[in-house]
Amino acid sequence: MGIRLLAATGDAVVRLDERDGGWTVERSLDGSAAQCLALDPRDGETVYAGLNGGGLRRSSDGTRSWHDVALPAAAVFSVAVASDGAVYAGTEPSALYRRDDSGETWRELSSLLELSSQPTWSFPPRPWTSHVRWVAPSPHDADLLLVGIELGGLMRSTDGGATWHDHRPGAQRDVHSLAWHPRVAGRAYEAGGGGAAWTEDGGDTWQAADQGRDRHYTWSVAVDPNDPDVWYLSASTGPFAAHGNGDPQARIYRSRGGTWEALGGGLPDPLRAMPYALLATGGRLFAGFADGALWESGDRGDTWRRCELRGDRVERIVALVA
Repeated sequence: MGIRLLAATGDAVVRLDERDGGWTVERSLDGSAAQCLALDPRDGETVYAGLNGGGLRRSSDGTRSWHDVALPAAAVFSVAVASDGAVYAGTEPSALYRRDDSGETWRELSSLLELSSQPTWSFPPRPWTSHVRWVAPSPHDADLLLVGIELGGLMRSTDGGATWHDHRPGAQRDVHSLAWHPRVAGRAYEAGGGGAAWTEDGGDTWQAADQGRDRHYTWSVAVDPNDPDVWYLSASTGPFAAHGNGDPQARIYRSRGGTWEALGGGLPDPLRAMPYALLATGGRLFAGFADGALWESGDRGDTWRRCELRGDRVERIVALVA
C-alpha cells in the first residue's frame, strides 16, 4: 500500500491511492468548481475544499462524504489549517475568514482590508476585484500568518490575523503560492507573477531568487522537507502562455544553493501543459498538470516518470496535498 494524494481539478476533488504500481482515482464534489485544498495537520484525515461559488466543504472520511461548513462567502480561492486547528478561508472579493477549533462561528478578519494598499488591489482579468490567493500559517507558530493577494501583495500577521503588516519588502506583489519549511522556523518561499522570493526571518523581509531561471512568471512552489536550500518552482513566460489553451512555454525548476536549473529527465520536452501544482513529500516530488497528468520524481527532480491513473477521470490538477 502506498501513499494517498488529494487533488483539486477546478471542477471536483479526486483522491489518488497508490496501489500495485499505479494510482486509483475516485472523484467527489463533481461540478463544484473545487479550487483549493487543505489538510488538518493534527490528524491528516480531515480535509477542506474551497469551491469557487460553493463556499467551503469539509470531509472527515477520506473524501467519501462532504459537509458544508457555512462559510459566509461563496467564492473560495484559498484555505489553510493552522497547527492549533484554526481554519482560514480566503475569498473573492478579497476577504479572510477564521474559525477556531472550539467553535462553529466564522469571523471575518476585517483588519486585512484596512491596509493602506487595499485600494490598489486588482486582479488583471477582473480588474474590478481581487482575491486572497494563498493563506499560509506557519507550522512553527500558529499565530504567524502569511497571506497573498492576487494582485495586491504579501501580507503578514503575528497575532492570528487580528492585525496586519502591509506588503513585505522584497516580496512579489502578484502572489501565486507560498510555502513554509516544515522543519526550519523562519524559512518561507514565494512564487509570484514577476519571479520568486524567500525569507529567513518569518516573512518580515524577503529576498529575490531568480538567478539562472529564464522564465519569471512563477506559479507553484514546493520545498524539500529535509533541506531548506532545495526548492522547486513551476514557471512560464507569462500569464497568457501559462493559462491559455496553446503552448504553455513552461518548465519546472530546482534551486540548490541559490541558482535555478530546469529539470528534464523524462519530462516531456517541451512541457505540453502547465504544471499547476508541485508537492514534495516522503522523499518524492510530484507535479500535477493542467491536462490532468501526474508525474513524480524520486531523486529530487533528476528523473521523472508519469503516474498511471486508473478509474475516474482527472481533467486537470490545480492543487495537490498529501
